Amino acid sequence: MGVAVRIIPCLDVDMGRVVKGVNFDNLRDAGDPVELARRYDQEGADELTFLDVSASKAGRGTMLDVVRRTADCVFIPLTVGGGVRSADDVDQLLRAGADKVSVNTSAIARPELLTELSQRFGAQCIVLSVDARRVPEGGQPQPSGFEVTTHGGTRSAGIDAVEWAARGEELGVGEILLNSMDGDGTTDGFDTELISKVRARVSIPVIASGGAGKAADFPPAIAAGADAALAATIFHFQQVTIDECKKTLADAGYEVRR
Repeated sequence: MGVAVRIIPCLDVDMGRVVKGVNFDNLRDAGDPVELARRYDQEGADELTFLDVSASKAGRGTMLDVVRRTADCVFIPLTVGGGVRSADDVDQLLRAGADKVSVNTSAIARPELLTELSQRFGAQCIVLSVDARRVPEGGQPQPSGFEVTTHGGTRSAGIDAVEWAARGEELGVGEILLNSMDGDGTTDGFDTELISKVRARVSIPVIASGGAGKAADFPPAIAAGADAALAATIFHFQQVTIDECKKTLADAGYEVRR
């Protein structure tokens, strides 16, 4: 028996409400995070991810209350990210009920933070979130052709996305959340080139994110090397069910938890 492929709904939370846009713009309301989390738990999601989309930009800490209320009624693993800057932030989130914490911008500013967090809380708790895009015309060339971005994909960090994922593993993280900023909210399918390049460099689990539009988009992401696939838009607006995604994966020969 292999390890089951995980399907993970992602809830982008802004001021306590779930929102969704295209490439992080034109955000529209998608509901109450705790209600959506409960629905996904019942529908067979393997895990949930909460991202506080306004935290990094506005300097707000992540919404502990939402995490507490979700952890009280949902019994699948919960990853929380957005605005996580310190061990204290991670400690608060884990105490509130998160199982894992994803770190993004603050790790770019100070990579050794990842080692500190991994040593204190355990690698299995720490996820490196990588917001990657193809280097745009006129941008600083990178060996892989992909660069890391910050501020919701609006700024280049000037580092190679594949190298950064590999460095994250060296620094002690337990998982890579690989966000295709080109694909975010477009529903055009996962970026399989990006996934396969990262998979060639890391041995820890990779979660593919950005671009899911239909159930048929999931098997190619796993074939490219992802261990899990994350989506938001298609689940929030009930265009595709988690069960449909799992059935499609099972039909393609992958093990899933039903």
